[in-house]
Amino acid sequence: MIAIEITSPGEPDVLVPVERPRPVPAAGEVLIKVAAAGVNRPDVFQRRGRYPPPPGASDIPGLEVSGIVEALGPGVDTFHAGDAVCALVAGGGYAEYCVAPAPQCLPAPRGLDLVAAAGIPETFFTVWTNVFDRGRLRASESILVHGGSSGIGTTAIQLARARGARVFATAGSAEKCAACERLGAERAINYRSEEFVAIVRELTGGRGVDVVLDMVGGEYFARNVDALAVEGRLVEIATLQGVKAELNIQTIMQRRLTITGSTLRARPVAEKGAIARAVHEHVWPLIESGAVTPVIHATFPLRAAADAHRVMEASTHTGKLILVV
Repeated sequence: MIAIEITSPGEPDVLVPVERPRPVPAAGEVLIKVAAAGVNRPDVFQRRGRYPPPPGASDIPGLEVSGIVEALGPGVDTFHAGDAVCALVAGGGYAEYCVAPAPQCLPAPRGLDLVAAAGIPETFFTVWTNVFDRGRLRASESILVHGGSSGIGTTAIQLARARGARVFATAGSAEKCAACERLGAERAINYRSEEFVAIVRELTGGRGVDVVLDMVGGEYFARNVDALAVEGRLVEIATLQGVKAELNIQTIMQRRLTITGSTLRARPVAEKGAIARAVHEHVWPLIESGAVTPVIHATFPLRAAADAHRVMEASTHTGKLILVV
């Protein structure tokens, strides 16, 4: 099969098509003939040598795929050869074939083509477990989504709005802010020219928001705390601008705040399987009804993975970038 290999840490040109043996599904796994694979920011970090795959995972990048089940490993009875699926994987997605643990696979949503389905697992699993599980966002509450035009952001805006929350977002241009508002954000804030803490507090009558979903880190940390309401929850999922911040512990105590966060890739299959079941139960009806959909910015042939990474790093996109096999 053709797969995209990282020849050495570096710029996008280190992503090179190579021939690799077709993987064989182990017990509890399925082999997927890949139709499409999502491109995510962690793929860029891996390419640069900053995010190695977990022990036992493929060195081929790619954390989500869609396609057709080709073969089943021992013990798998939840899928059959020929089923259309999408799957979360710990690596190996940039290839013509990919193995995935069966609990991390879901049937492709009805009414959605496989290219769009490839944009679901990484972002929808991440948003569900962080916004609705760890962040406990409920209907009638409010959320501030940073990076609103990213794959995570466009997903979080839609899901939060569909489940009855007020949604605010930040983005880096007027065009991206407009896109966030079309997806359901009540107000999108241009972080290059506006102060999100002041605007959020004004829009909530001085109260602040119940949840902040942050992927920036660094100096955003204290500002995120300032943007929270009493009993608010700050959920950290990435640290694009730094891993260290100062914390006023008394503020946390006095306003009864919760600070949490998570990563997804290295979690055990059982945990990711539980997330998959929750997403299937709560999110699949929204996707299949058309209330929520993955936002696809552009597609690229598998062999052009380097071009997709250039777009990702330029941050000119809104939504997901997809490799098509």
